[in-house]
Amino acid sequence: MSQKLTARETLERALAIVPWIASQGGTASVEEVCRRFDLEIEQLSSCLATVSMVGVYPYTPDALLEAFVEPDHVYVNLPDYFRRPLRLTPTQTFGLIAAGRALLSVPGADTEGPLARALGKLIAMSGAETAVVIDIDTAPSKLLVALQRAAAERRQVEIEYYTFARDVWSTRIVDPWRVQALDGNWYLEAFCHKADAPRVFRVDRVRAISTIEATFTAPEDLPPLDVFPGDAELPRITLDLTPAGAWVATQYPVESSESLDDGTTRVVLAITAGAWLERLLLRLGDDATVVRASPGIEATRATGARRVLQRYLK
Repeated sequence: MSQKLTARETLERALAIVPWIASQGGTASVEEVCRRFDLEIEQLSSCLATVSMVGVYPYTPDALLEAFVEPDHVYVNLPDYFRRPLRLTPTQTFGLIAAGRALLSVPGADTEGPLARALGKLIAMSGAETAVVIDIDTAPSKLLVALQRAAAERRQVEIEYYTFARDVWSTRIVDPWRVQALDGNWYLEAFCHKADAPRVFRVDRVRAISTIEATFTAPEDLPPLDVFPGDAELPRITLDLTPAGAWVATQYPVESSESLDDGTTRVVLAITAGAWLERLLLRLGDDATVVRASPGIEATRATGARRVLQRYLK
């Protein structure tokens, strides 16, 4: 029996499958589609059952996307509405660029097919290729595919992972529950045997992976992915940031952000690692003022400065 895909995995595969089949004249063999997108026949049927309900008002048959599986072939027909050019706002354009790049990382996606070509046209139309460079920092495709396969087969893996907060590499054995894209990054949600607890890993910080024969049973109903849970027991720090330091409010998951009358921005951050806070405060320098902090982290900037100084004095 094939492993059931999550709702998100089903949608991601469907969005990659449909344009590829459409580019093949609207039909392809079941064997080829399953092989290309690493699916079982039951999984393929589930993916296409989802997109067959996609359409526009008044939702008559001519306004719905057709996708169905026959014993030997898969058929896709796009209604005329989906062939019309769209008028996009800058926000919608950026969202499509980010989503398109993430979809091209899905196993089996055609990196030279209609999705890739449409993405290239969208980037050119937006002016992003000359005005600004957008680096979504996607994970290496081989690692991503290996993790997705291990999660689908419920097999343990050993990963070599970089922990940003401590600036160290470590080897861990994990049970990969789910691999998911969120906000332009790929994440691995897994049970970490080293920590003896569930953990969320950034896939682009994995530099090596090896599959282990051992299998596992994943939780049946995983909650929505939360890459920064903001545990109530975590220490907090409140900072007033000058305009030069206001980038913190957009680059990191702040719990609150408030623009003050003097032009500064007040943010509250939950701190998961003291070393990370040290580096942040040293980087900000005079562009950050500590308004309040939980006990034990008030002197973080001074502690970090002493550590840096000790390195030079050795």
